[in-house]
Amino acid sequence: MGQNRARGEGPRSRGRQAQARELGWDDSLYSEEGAGGERVPKSRTGTIDPPGSGTDATTATAAAADGEGSDDGSGQRRADARRRGRPSGKRRILRWVASSVALLIVGTAGAGYLYYEYLNSKLKKDDLTLGEKMPGHKANAAGQTPLNILVIGSDARNNKANQALGGAKKTFNGPPLADVQLLLHISADRSNISAISMPRDTMLDIPACEDPDTGKKFAATTWTQTNESLGRGGPGCTVATWFKLTGITIDHFMMIDFAGVVSMADAIGGVPVCVLDNVHSLNSKGEGSGLKLPKGTHPVKGEQALQWLRTRYGFIDGTDLARTRGQHMYMNSMVREMRKNTKLTDPNKLRKLATAAINALVVDKNIETVTDLYDLAQELKSVPTGRITMTTMPNEYSTRQGYTGKVVPKPGDAEQVFRMIREDIPMDGKASKKKPATVPAKSKDPAAAPGEIAVLVQNGTDGDGLLAERGRAGTVAEILTGKGFTQAKKDATRNPQKKTMILFSNAELEGDAQAIATSLGIPLTSVKKSTEATGITLTVGADWRKGTAFPKAAPKDDKTPTSANALQGDDDKFCMPVQPGFTY
Repeated sequence: MGQNRARGEGPRSRGRQAQARELGWDDSLYSEEGAGGERVPKSRTGTIDPPGSGTDATTATAAAADGEGSDDGSGQRRADARRRGRPSGKRRILRWVASSVALLIVGTAGAGYLYYEYLNSKLKKDDLTLGEKMPGHKANAAGQTPLNILVIGSDARNNKANQALGGAKKTFNGPPLADVQLLLHISADRSNISAISMPRDTMLDIPACEDPDTGKKFAATTWTQTNESLGRGGPGCTVATWFKLTGITIDHFMMIDFAGVVSMADAIGGVPVCVLDNVHSLNSKGEGSGLKLPKGTHPVKGEQALQWLRTRYGFIDGTDLARTRGQHMYMNSMVREMRKNTKLTDPNKLRKLATAAINALVVDKNIETVTDLYDLAQELKSVPTGRITMTTMPNEYSTRQGYTGKVVPKPGDAEQVFRMIREDIPMDGKASKKKPATVPAKSKDPAAAPGEIAVLVQNGTDGDGLLAERGRAGTVAEILTGKGFTQAKKDATRNPQKKTMILFSNAELEGDAQAIATSLGIPLTSVKKSTEATGITLTVGADWRKGTAFPKAAPKDDKTPTSANALQGDDDKFCMPVQPGFTY
């Protein structure tokens, strides 16, 4: 796929977007009157209804638009609001809600079977990953394995249909951006779900990717904004980028367009939300979502629900992270509503919801049919709301010159969250006790004298996405020389690694490699046989940036960091704090 074609479009029937007229986010979106005089969504044109689904185009089709006006951002991130490719706040929120709502609707309603043949013909597919092969999951004691799904929201504006949906015109015909990235982790025993949102402004390394359609190759990059990964070959490159940063094996992806968002939101009859004070998201410059709610809990739907999901001014401190918090609250509340009422039992409404969801989806090729999608959704449905935890990747603002408003993974905390996913540790703190890890046995092959052991030392301190610590390979080589390993040599090869590793090429060198590890205080778990090694190679990882002694690992507490802003699915008492100056 070239940069001028959105992922999921063109050949192989991938990515036809809902045809719709732009109506923007103003009152014209809800300007038609219903039989009782109430305002209802205007009809959209071009979305195909399944046979027998009825003639009500209003509920069978949906679109949301992104007016071209200014973003409602402020603070540090607003300073960078005009950077290339940044979409408006309106499109960002539609992407987010489309991603989450479509997935949850299919999972809760189970509508996939209702129009199997029709829906199956509309299911669009793409390659799972364009990067290195991801290892399989380790099974638990019962032989069960976890399931990781990356939900991606695209803001592609690369054809007339998508451009008709609105948005900043300067992004037309540009590369699509993955402005929504939400990883869903379903535990091996299917008892809990942990979700991680990654801020779109996260700066990281993107691996080399090749477009499977055009063959165009994209070289690996460093210090690149994460949402650009989608335009480098498709959703498979976004999956590869996540794996490079987190080491988390991803089983499936679902890429969502915003078609059908309004219909889905209205179908459940409103979502209860709560604010601690009267809130009006509008400042003196006319910036804001326009949301106006009195203090307390109120159901929102339609236009007001969209206002809630895009509100930045008015919540907490007026940042994108505050908006994410509001979105997490909305999603948890929506799931609770779906499960406790019968508003989604009408077959005609289910057909229309299923059509809207499938029209908006692009999935990986491992999801071959709607039956697979239904089975996948059932995995989500089985988890009780009290065991669903929504989090944001722990992050901090970049201090790098010229990158005001961009964020980087927060050292320590971000890796803690990633590790909990990799090790299938629930983020709600209800993990079962595990047996202590087995310590590798010492090699039966005795080590040679230190002066006879050759080892190459590489610098991999940029394995956490930050800049490499200069001269680190030479420093560690000197430490080894001082310990008698006089054949230790620094290697100029860059090899980013999160953890310091010692690799050896054959069994005869295992004792020598362990001797090096012991001399430096590196745990034997970091000594591995590898076909990629020639002799013995020590790569200094991001866990040893400074000092002459290898840092001792802190005890694992298996607790979700407070910086992840965890919110539980059954927390119906949470109320959004209101930003000073936005009350009435």
